[in-house]
Amino acid sequence: MPVSDPALEAQSVTLVRQPAAHGDAAWLALDLGTTTGWALRTRERTVVSGTVSFRPSRYDGGGMRYLRFRGWLDEIADNAGGLGAVWFEEVRSHAGTDAAHVFGGFLATLSAWCEQRSIPYQGVPVGTLKRFATGKGNAGKEAVLAAMRARGFAPADDNEADALALLLWALETRGGAR
Repeated sequence: MPVSDPALEAQSVTLVRQPAAHGDAAWLALDLGTTTGWALRTRERTVVSGTVSFRPSRYDGGGMRYLRFRGWLDEIADNAGGLGAVWFEEVRSHAGTDAAHVFGGFLATLSAWCEQRSIPYQGVPVGTLKRFATGKGNAGKEAVLAAMRARGFAPADDNEADALALLLWALETRGGAR
């Protein structure tokens, strides 16, 4: 996925061909944060994944990261030919107040963006994804990375691995035919 804003360069991208057992709609899975992990199942049933940074520069106002995120969502949706569903990792507790505020901003931006475009979206608890990926609901980041690598992906970090696990969970449990 090309990104027009140099500040939004993806640090990694992974491509893997999946079997053609799922519906035609493109699905997007997101691990929301300053470094957002993403995984997209295209209409052609190819899985593309990566990370993108929404770290603000010292000259940015407080809302710029969310405006960039919304622009990035527009670009992903346009490049995918529209989205049939969006899934996000639903984090219930954060290590710090700043992380909680950033997550809340991304979640508000994402939910408003989806509502405006009539795109179904759903949060999935972290423990559910870890259990799906590794068999343990309290697995660490390295275990999820290893599980995604064992499935043939090459995530650059835990953000991309979480997004891949989320997309695979959605495809396997929701049938991919929304």
